[in-house]
Amino acid sequence: MIERVMLVLLLVVVSMVVYWIYTRWQISRVNKLQQANDPILNRLKPGIPAVIYFSTPYCLPCKTQQQPELEQLITEIGENKIQVIQVDATQEPDSADRWGVFSAPTTFILDAKGKTRTVNYGVTDHYRLRKQLEMT
Repeated sequence: MIERVMLVLLLVVVSMVVYWIYTRWQISRVNKLQQANDPILNRLKPGIPAVIYFSTPYCLPCKTQQQPELEQLITEIGENKIQVIQVDATQEPDSADRWGVFSAPTTFILDAKGKTRTVNYGVTDHYRLRKQLEMT
């Protein structure tokens, strides 16, 4: 019995480490796009933190959960202090591939210099997004 518990704990720890390594690799990869003049980054206003939001037209959580959370975030922070760039992954599949998006919704938090700080897979509430923006 103890062996099974230890095995489960080991699998959980290994999974967490793999997830952490993958997200760090993805953030590093996306930051290299800045040097390659990525079309998404060309949409950014300089000096303002951003949320790059990947969705699809068929993503129900995007419409019913993530979109209202982003609207709440904009209301709390102010339209002049944050920018949200929405990318339709079905219309821009090359962008989704370059950014390593494999599910919708996916959000990337960029600081005022355009450097990626955090990536979120799935729905992320406005409290967490705000906290991530404050850390930039």
